[in-house]
Amino acid sequence: MKNLKDTYKDWMGIHPWDCNNISYKPCLENFVDGIWREVANTRYVDNPLDGTPMFRMPDTSLDEIAPFVSFLKTCPEGGLHNPFRNTERYREYGAVFGKAANMLSDAFIADYFTRLIQCVMPKSYAQAYGEVAVTRDALYNLSGDGVRSCAEWKGIPGDRMGQRAEEHRFPHGPVAIIAPFNFPLEIPALQLAGALAMGNKVLIKGASTVDVVIEAFIRMLLSCGMPKNDVALIHCGGAVMEEIIRQAEPSMTQFTGSSEVAQKLIALTNGKIKIEDSGFNWKILGSDCPYYEQRLLDYVAWQCDQDAYAASGQKCSAQSLLFVHSNWKEAGIIEKIAKYAMQRNLENLTIGPLLSVGTKDILLHIEALSHIPGFDLLFGGEPLGGHTIPEQYGAMEPTAVSLSLKAFLEKKSFSIATKEIFGPFQIIVDYKESELSTVLEIVGNIQHKLTAAVVSDDISFINQIVGATANGTTYAGLRARTTGAPEWHGFHPAGVLAANIGTIEAVREVWSYGRTVVFDNGSVPNGWEPIQT
Repeated sequence: MKNLKDTYKDWMGIHPWDCNNISYKPCLENFVDGIWREVANTRYVDNPLDGTPMFRMPDTSLDEIAPFVSFLKTCPEGGLHNPFRNTERYREYGAVFGKAANMLSDAFIADYFTRLIQCVMPKSYAQAYGEVAVTRDALYNLSGDGVRSCAEWKGIPGDRMGQRAEEHRFPHGPVAIIAPFNFPLEIPALQLAGALAMGNKVLIKGASTVDVVIEAFIRMLLSCGMPKNDVALIHCGGAVMEEIIRQAEPSMTQFTGSSEVAQKLIALTNGKIKIEDSGFNWKILGSDCPYYEQRLLDYVAWQCDQDAYAASGQKCSAQSLLFVHSNWKEAGIIEKIAKYAMQRNLENLTIGPLLSVGTKDILLHIEALSHIPGFDLLFGGEPLGGHTIPEQYGAMEPTAVSLSLKAFLEKKSFSIATKEIFGPFQIIVDYKESELSTVLEIVGNIQHKLTAAVVSDDISFINQIVGATANGTTYAGLRARTTGAPEWHGFHPAGVLAANIGTIEAVREVWSYGRTVVFDNGSVPNGWEPIQT
């Protein structure tokens, strides 16, 4: 813990890729029109572990937003590059992303970003490093010809010689990214890289408490040759960003965060938005429990613990609802999950402060659930003890409660039970073979459909569950999980406004739109005469 208490000077004020910028910087800066800018007022960002000030950040006011509005409004029609204009920029960005990926492959720089993440969003080293690894691999996928692959098109012959149609991907143009606190590097970095690859002009805002990470990433991209006028970074509150969007009217806004804020932004942007909002994510353990294979049973329990409690449960894909078939229950799966969960501790940050929900809020939620028939506290349920975490942040033991299937069939109980708690909390429900239809009815009524998992080796069972549900990202098999989101597969909720992330196909979906160009050349056809009307 010692190296996380006084980390700003060691890990935030030095940019190891820039030999000319190695002095301690006590304040972050906005970036617009190729210039790093200070603002009139700043505020401290405190250490989530003990409340001591770590560094200052701009507190940008409404009087200081004009450059950011102008930045977006001056984006050319057709974006900064597209398949018909400035096509050399595809190769330029392929080189930029290749250099950036190589930098994140350097052990020191990878460690730098990992610890930087831990400073502002305390989680275990492995969880924080996972962000760095995914970002690195995504940049490698976009390097070289990867960027131009995002703009690959298809064509079809026309009715005659000289005629053909081409389906192209064009950038939206001026766009905004609003990124969350729980993945300070991976989510903003991947969405930013995708937006730039397609030729958009990007204004990005991270969550205020973790903005230091995306600022460091942008400084790294600039050192790798990213054009200075392609990106603007603003450190500000939500109301200020809303006003920028209202005035600048970006062609597309990508938002990752709470469902409540997402609904406000849908109205503000007139639906010109792609969303990766929160999810009440479920996992079903099928009837084929490998009770005879202890190692696999332990693995499934370990994965359930990881899905529910890694990063203190502060993942939009965290396991919120676990359906346990009676075969798994009899094999002791719940006791095994509890064993892994209770090994978590603040010293190695496998459990830590909750940046968006208070301890009291979770305790009140448990109290509300306790009045539902069939309630039982399985493990946890107490505040963390022996810590210096500030009161404004939550600090809870990994917790699981059980409810009956019947409880989810009553409207009021269902509403209470499916309230998302962005912390180390899950509900476990046991079921029998004859109750599977009830399980499917329950998951079908859950509003937010981000991730799901079907833990089974029975392909017929998997087909039944996947075919009857609609979550955007669903994992299936005995090693199925609800969390992960690597760069090699798409990760997104269900729905028409869903924001995909990770793959080249995700880049196309989110950061471009389809444009048809019909080429029609050749001589005037024989026998043609003008028709008088």
